[in-house]
Amino acid sequence: MPDIALDTDLVTLVTDGPVATLTLNRPDARNALSLEMIAAMEVAIEKVEAGIGADNDPIRVMILAGAGKSFCAGMDLKAVQDDPILMGDMLRRLAAISRRIRRLEVPTISRVQGAAIGGGCGLMVVCDFSFSHAEAKLGYPEVDLGICPAVVAPFLVKRIGAGPARAMLLAGGTMGGEEGFTRGLATHLVPVDELESATNEFAERLARGGPDAIAATKRWLNELDGSYDDEQLSKGAEISAELIQTEDAQERLRTLFKR
Repeated sequence: MPDIALDTDLVTLVTDGPVATLTLNRPDARNALSLEMIAAMEVAIEKVEAGIGADNDPIRVMILAGAGKSFCAGMDLKAVQDDPILMGDMLRRLAAISRRIRRLEVPTISRVQGAAIGGGCGLMVVCDFSFSHAEAKLGYPEVDLGICPAVVAPFLVKRIGAGPARAMLLAGGTMGGEEGFTRGLATHLVPVDELESATNEFAERLARGGPDAIAATKRWLNELDGSYDDEQLSKGAEISAELIQTEDAQERLRTLFKR
């Protein structure tokens, strides 16, 4: 049986040998990202950064998953809809946790079932690999809500390229898992009933790689693609935080939450 290293109401971190699985645990809210959940993620990521799991086993791979039917429905804007300043803080915290996931020295895999929307899709693509299935719902509908997807844009550009990312983010909306795979959001597409087993098998394969070689390769790739550029990544959060306070964005959110 896997050993639980961290278990809160909002996030669980389970290590099974060399594989750590960090699971977002708000299934009734489709794992929407609240400030409290992001804070719990920070604690879990710190444990992965330390590199030692249960029974002192070294962590070689991290899987990022979501409990229930969805991976992550994005930021829980409804919880902070009346406080634009708090919305800005949430955007900054999401940008910071994304940077930390990207910079982990072990391979990361997002296991995406159901919905990965907005910030949730951002968490999907910040990982090194993403497993999903044809029936998943993926995408970035931020512009439809009057919000700028500046926080998620840097890692989407790194995943699929600047031109395809431009087309995706400016168009907004969502897409099915098969289209998401074709357009590069997912690196692997498997049948939904094989999603967990396929992800675990791939994680075990990665865990057999040389840890020093993998860590050095990740550091170099992060340097090459700008993943250490704190100024750029922080600027995205400020752009989104400023825009979300505009009357147009606030009115669109009020309309959305009245439905």
